[in-house]
Amino acid sequence: MNAKASPAPGSLQARRAPALGGFNLTLLAIEIRRLLRNRRTVVVTLVFPVVLFLLFRSNKRFVAVQGTELTAATTMIGTAVYGAMLAATSGGAMVSIERALGWSRQLRLTPLRPAAYVSIKIATAMLLGFLSVAVIYAAGAIDGVAMSPSTWVATGILAWAASVVFASFGLFMGYLLPAENVMQVMGFVLAMLAVLGGLFWPVNSLPPAMQTVAPYMPTYGVAAIARFPLVGGPFDPTWLASMIGWTVVFAGAAMLLFRRDTRRV
Repeated sequence: MNAKASPAPGSLQARRAPALGGFNLTLLAIEIRRLLRNRRTVVVTLVFPVVLFLLFRSNKRFVAVQGTELTAATTMIGTAVYGAMLAATSGGAMVSIERALGWSRQLRLTPLRPAAYVSIKIATAMLLGFLSVAVIYAAGAIDGVAMSPSTWVATGILAWAASVVFASFGLFMGYLLPAENVMQVMGFVLAMLAVLGGLFWPVNSLPPAMQTVAPYMPTYGVAAIARFPLVGGPFDPTWLASMIGWTVVFAGAAMLLFRRDTRRV
């Protein structure tokens, strides 16, 4: 009785699928270096939010925000969420350049799984989001923003948590739009999301129609969660549900579009 022949070393049958679908620290480090070498992205995502924060701080009007004032602290937190959103989205959207260069198709020849690829991109974008929040908080500390140490830490971590939502969003838009249009479209979309999410001024100061749609925006729950350690009051579970739900939607859509691109070989 003949034994079944074993596949020859190096053959396709002998190859094993990589652990974690191809997610590894080496590839993650490469992606981080590539991102930080893009000086334009780094400058825009780290400098612009700080300038925006200082511009808002120069406005001395104080209006109500969920029973408290629009103070320097709430302004800083809202701007930090915007900075994390801008940084993470820009980092994720760089995939549009890779698509234009044919990199997505090349990945079809590797065992890298869509979930692992999206995870690496999200982790890289979140790093840039972390740096943006850190820079804005440093500017706030220099400007004299007053909060307890625990509130500084808690609000900073929660503001950075916004990165995961918008890193997924950036990946989705990067696969959806061509490289020459992605940043122009996202700039307008992010500005609208910032307004509707109450990042810079209270939602209750917006026109009634905008107040109606605001709670369904990805930025609304994120902004409320980030300010919660400072503002206090009852915690609304729909804020967290919104954050998780939008992350799943954007990441899932990005994986579907990644599969679509890698089929075009």
